[in-house]
Amino acid sequence: MTSKGYTTEERGLMNNFAVEPKMYVDETQQFGFNAHAEKINGRLAMIGFVSALILEATTGHGVVGWLTSL
Repeated sequence: MTSKGYTTEERGLMNNFAVEPKMYVDETQQFGFNAHAEKINGRLAMIGFVSALILEATTGHGVVGWLTSL
């Protein structure tokens, strides 16, 4: 019996095993400006911005200043 994320066996004892979510794979080809491309682009931009902030906080220079001081 499955209920609220856990299962019980026939004697009513609880099994604390994870319930796997339903998997859905969309295999249609997506090109150009679509929601998936914009989501990936936004996530990469956030990673780049946070990386630039960490670089500036640790070195005391911005990205351009750090590259010219090498």
